[in-house]
Amino acid sequence: MEGASTKGVLSKLSLLEVEARSRGSHPQPQQSRVKELKAEVEALKARRDQLKAELQTHKLLQRLRLSEVNHSEEEDMDEDSESSRVLRLMARHSELTDLLRAHRLIGGYEVVKTHQGKGVCVSIATVYEGVYLDTYNLEIDTNPKVRISRHNIPPFIPLDTLPEQSDLQTGIRTFLDTLSQHLNAYVGRRQQLKLMKEQHKSVEVMESNILCSMLVLMFTMPEEQVDVLCLLDYKDLSRCLPTQVKLDCEDEKLPDSPQWKKSCSLLMELPVHRALTAMKKMGTIV
Repeated sequence: MEGASTKGVLSKLSLLEVEARSRGSHPQPQQSRVKELKAEVEALKARRDQLKAELQTHKLLQRLRLSEVNHSEEEDMDEDSESSRVLRLMARHSELTDLLRAHRLIGGYEVVKTHQGKGVCVSIATVYEGVYLDTYNLEIDTNPKVRISRHNIPPFIPLDTLPEQSDLQTGIRTFLDTLSQHLNAYVGRRQQLKLMKEQHKSVEVMESNILCSMLVLMFTMPEEQVDVLCLLDYKDLSRCLPTQVKLDCEDEKLPDSPQWKKSCSLLMELPVHRALTAMKKMGTIV
């Protein structure tokens, strides 16, 4: 009887031990879910920052519209002192400066007549996240035929390959808009690469090209210390974001894991330096 009783106790203890181990293995899916939620939070924060920049531009335009109304009302007021006139001139100068900035931000162009009077010189300013970068110029002859006589557009953006080039005679604004889109996209990709090198020293740039249309990066996973190669392909040269992301590493299962699928989504939806920041915060890379 005592042997049977002892055997029953041991069986019960073994059962309890199995249950304890089972309970200890359950939190792992929960931890994975926490990592996914953290990644979503970081993606939302990055998207919030982008929306803030866009909102700032819209607020600036709204303020300029209101300033035009206020300016017309000020003209009806008595100019009773020299200081008031100076203050009004300073305010007007500030408004015009803001107007020029907003004009550039929303895709406006500076146009100046050439000395011969037979054409115009068009300046296209490039902006990324509210920061002015390069300015490109084109000298366009308008008489007797519309044609580009001189320019400083980078040679890797050949003007004759733009679809709107054939419509230059009738749709010069469409051509300029398309060219501006390509230039801003190129400068944006280049600026992202610059910011990534400054902010993420642990990420190694294995390969890139002058157009910044292809990047090969190397990450390191913190736990396994496994190196991961990441290819960012920017096939649409009118955009700052990649059209394709590929991951390659020794662990063939890793690219199909939920964590790395989320990382691919971040790299597709956010500028590369912001996506890497989000990945680092969620513990995907060192």
